[in-house]
Amino acid sequence: MAGIDLPTQRPKVDDGPPRVAVKLSEDTQKRAKQDPKVIAGLLEKAIPGASRGSRVEPLITSPNPKTVDELVQRAAQLDPGYKPIDFGAWYQVRLGTGESVSDTPEGRFDPRRPDHVDYLVRNLNALAEVESSSALRPTPPPVAPGDDPLSTLEGYLDPAPSGIDARYAWNFPGGDGKGIGFVDVEQGWDLNHEDLVAANVTLISGTNTAYFYHGTSVLGEVLMADNTIGGIGIAPQATGRVISQHQPGGYNTPAAIIGAIAVMSFGDVLLLEAQTIDPVTNKYAPVEIEDATYDAIRLATALGIVVVEAAGNGTPPGVAPGLDLDTATNAAGKHVFNRGSPEFRDSGAIIVGAASSAVPHTRMGFSNYGSRIDVFGWGENIETTTTNGPGTDDHSYTSSFGGTSGASPINAGAAILVQAITQAIGVARSGDPNFRFRFSPLEMRRILTSNGTQSADPVNDKIGVMPDLRAICNGQDINIAPDIYLRDFVGDNGDPNGGAFSASPDIIVLQAPVANPTASFGPGSGTENNANLSQDIVTGQDQAIYLRLLNRGGSTATNVSVTVYYSAPSTLVTPNLWVTIGTTTLPSPVPINDVLTVSNTLVWPAAAIPSPGHYCFIAVAGNDLEPAPQPTDSQFVTFANYEKYIGNNNNVAWRNFNVVSRPPSTGTRGFHSFPFFVPGAFDAARAFVIEALGNLPRGSEVEIYMPLTLARQLKITLQEGQIEKGFAVLTLPASCRRRIGAGVIEKGMKAQCRVRVRVPEGVYKGPGRYEFAVRQLYNEKEVGRLTWHFGQHAAVC
Repeated sequence: MAGIDLPTQRPKVDDGPPRVAVKLSEDTQKRAKQDPKVIAGLLEKAIPGASRGSRVEPLITSPNPKTVDELVQRAAQLDPGYKPIDFGAWYQVRLGTGESVSDTPEGRFDPRRPDHVDYLVRNLNALAEVESSSALRPTPPPVAPGDDPLSTLEGYLDPAPSGIDARYAWNFPGGDGKGIGFVDVEQGWDLNHEDLVAANVTLISGTNTAYFYHGTSVLGEVLMADNTIGGIGIAPQATGRVISQHQPGGYNTPAAIIGAIAVMSFGDVLLLEAQTIDPVTNKYAPVEIEDATYDAIRLATALGIVVVEAAGNGTPPGVAPGLDLDTATNAAGKHVFNRGSPEFRDSGAIIVGAASSAVPHTRMGFSNYGSRIDVFGWGENIETTTTNGPGTDDHSYTSSFGGTSGASPINAGAAILVQAITQAIGVARSGDPNFRFRFSPLEMRRILTSNGTQSADPVNDKIGVMPDLRAICNGQDINIAPDIYLRDFVGDNGDPNGGAFSASPDIIVLQAPVANPTASFGPGSGTENNANLSQDIVTGQDQAIYLRLLNRGGSTATNVSVTVYYSAPSTLVTPNLWVTIGTTTLPSPVPINDVLTVSNTLVWPAAAIPSPGHYCFIAVAGNDLEPAPQPTDSQFVTFANYEKYIGNNNNVAWRNFNVVSRPPSTGTRGFHSFPFFVPGAFDAARAFVIEALGNLPRGSEVEIYMPLTLARQLKITLQEGQIEKGFAVLTLPASCRRRIGAGVIEKGMKAQCRVRVRVPEGVYKGPGRYEFAVRQLYNEKEVGRLTWHFGQHAAVC
């Protein structure tokens, strides 16, 4: 692929007269509506003569004020933690270009000089009538100089710990990003690039005017087409759009953000490829350090839009050292990025730092860092599309894109795939093509930060984790991948456990084969939960081994193989003692919903059977999507480690796995409505987590009704149509684990809720095991649970 040199000089952008953003206090705003000269008077108080030749306009002109007010009102209804913002109190002031009669510490005030404008902003922020002020000027996007050697192509797509493992996510419906909206906010792009033109990216508003190479590289990471040229984006089928910070009237990041969210939907992903100048250190900082931009981002997340924001690249022009955001302050002197500070404020955005492409990933020297950084991505050696300075070269690629600019699209792409896969799961499991479940911004941030690769030195790097899409797909939040397991004991559901070992009901050894293994040991056999099916092994003759597997995952497991070992007696059965008996591939796929699936006969030849004595049997199962674990001696230093290995790897059993009795079900049809309470603590208001755990068959539907007071205390972001007569109505996935909400529940609360469940007709006669549960956690430990079972008899536990 062709390479291209990155522009070495900042593009010249004609942004018109110097401008500042000003937000008035509530009382001053009332006066300004009556007297248009109020703001000019404030300029004079800040610097005499500063109002000369100035012009005052609203900061946000598109969309129109009515549309912005409607967005704010909708955000307040959907997000209980959102404090409505009056964007009408924000103005932009176009300064004159001549000198005033007043002096500054740097000399006579000249609004054409950025340092003089900064002095004006500081003086405005000192006025009681002004709530906030900042300069409005173009800032280079957060990319580091492209001076690194070429790396292997698109390694950021590879499995963890190297990359985010997008290649794994592509195996599942939705894994291409289809159905999710994606908007990139920056200054310029080559939308006609050969590997982007198929994405049909459109410009929402603003002028496509600068840093064309930068925007082209960003889009390539996410949207490069799946074709026979160039590379491939993380989410090539996402619906891509762009919006320029160069809005009518000049460079205006908050206006661009609001213009984007006006045409976006709940769960779409908004990427902020921008940085700004920290007013104290003069280093690059995340754009939300400026209050107007923070207000716009907070509106976006309140409306359910996932915002991915570059952390910024330290010292201009994007070199080391990075800015410690825990010590940084905004124009008002507040530590808005320090999670440990009472001045901390959370926009809900996912803020991205940059790390090396090599493992272990070390923080790049230029990358900003601190407790506010949520995730990181590659900050160097990124293979993607690019263009020339004017943005007219449609055939070029680079392997040297980087910075937090390069890291942010990697994480935006991960968020898109998580949303798209989740949405596809909802459609498949509900049978409704219009079913639409997406994660809220805070849920997305929790998922990305809870399932990832640590940096080389997390304590000092302070850049969060790099998301691992394999872990996310396989985890309880999505549960799309197969999750095959052999039971450790009767009652085992595949979770890590501390239960009985060496008693798996799913390793069966007989002195002679059976004619029909499924009829003997499978669903309906009556032996499903019998852990005593095996016989003593007789030397001198072949033995027959059978394996039983279940699948609690979100898709059918195909081409599943099981390898069986035996080991001589030992106080610590390490793999070096394991002797292979053989491997068998199951004759049929292992379906979802825990339907017991039985192997064919695995013959243990008489010649391979050891002398009489006591032996341990180990079975290890896997397939391409869920590879069989490969233990190493270091994992077996102590018996506790061995128990942890067996317990945490549910596709490994040592005669030690177990399943619960077949869940009973009901004879009634349609929706079943089950009332229940969600209580608060009896002694004080305390923080709780409410979760749903579903194991219902395809076609099932689940709704939960809870009082709006509880929904607000649990900080649940509601979408339109989810409020009904004082209740929040939430549609939940029928099969997987889902956090409903988390927050402080008031003392003594007894919130009356109900869950409504409908399962398909065939469930009442089928062999599957089905249940739905709601549980309450305190300090990450379960303190209460209600479980509803469906089968031949109904039950509540």
